[in-house]
Amino acid sequence: METITVKVVRKTSEAEDIASFELARPDGAPLPAFSAGSHVDVHIPGGLTRQYSLCNDAGEQHRYRIAVLRDPASRGGSVGMHQAVNEGDEITISAPKNHFPLQHAAQTLLFAGGIGVTPLLCMAQRLAATSADFTMHYCTRSAERTAFLKEINASAFADKVQFHFDAGAAEQKLDIGTALAAPKADKHLYVCGPSGFIDHVINAAKAAGWGKDQIHLEYFGAAPQDTSSDGSFDVKIASTGKTYTIGAEQNIIQVLKENGIEILTSCEQGVCGTCITRVLEGEPDHRDMYFTDDEKEKNDQFTPCCSRAKSKTLVLDL
Repeated sequence: METITVKVVRKTSEAEDIASFELARPDGAPLPAFSAGSHVDVHIPGGLTRQYSLCNDAGEQHRYRIAVLRDPASRGGSVGMHQAVNEGDEITISAPKNHFPLQHAAQTLLFAGGIGVTPLLCMAQRLAATSADFTMHYCTRSAERTAFLKEINASAFADKVQFHFDAGAAEQKLDIGTALAAPKADKHLYVCGPSGFIDHVINAAKAAGWGKDQIHLEYFGAAPQDTSSDGSFDVKIASTGKTYTIGAEQNIIQVLKENGIEILTSCEQGVCGTCITRVLEGEPDHRDMYFTDDEKEKNDQFTPCCSRAKSKTLVLDL
């Protein structure tokens, strides 16, 4: 996998518990081009890898900008970025990847929940640059927790953005029914943020008659799973015929690694798609946020970092 060494040329406090990091090549050379909705894998001191959306103008190649929320429930990634990565440091990232691309539409609606604004800010910049018709709804707890508030208000598309604060007056809060009224085939919506926020928007859109091809989403983290009924199952490696038992409190990646079989992972939550593995036989218990419902129904691939098995055995194309 291609990696790029970048220097943190600027670290900025954008809001309460949110810092942005401006990244550039140490020699000033151009970075690979990217499109709105792209993210990069960031290799954090301590050996962790996490995905962060690019939130600067997609026309820029002299820098990338990411923003990171310090999460009290962090597994080490956000805390590492806030505490261990500073201006002047050099870190390693991947080339940009895009699993959340903009599609041409007569009208576009953007719904950002908290730090989920990062890919949508880049989309807003792109839509404004092309004079597209769009509206952005940006929901946060308060103005103090709203990253890029001043930047958006000073932008050329400020009139396209509606802010909704949980701590604000009732009349400024998001009216999801009104926002999603009158769906048309040439309208698309994009939503990113906490899983509860995404589910709220998606469920409202479906209830209002939006088609699934018009709804685009990106999760930043997996929803909590009920693991109380997890049991053991077997994984068979197609190339060797060897079978390994996955215990109720183990995951597939862990057991295979202990037996000398490495599967490349990154987010470890079924969000990024790095560990996708083909399934030749058996039925996976999909617990990822990466695949669509239609893709999950095929049961021909899954994310072993978090998913398990409904059948007694899974035969993997390894």
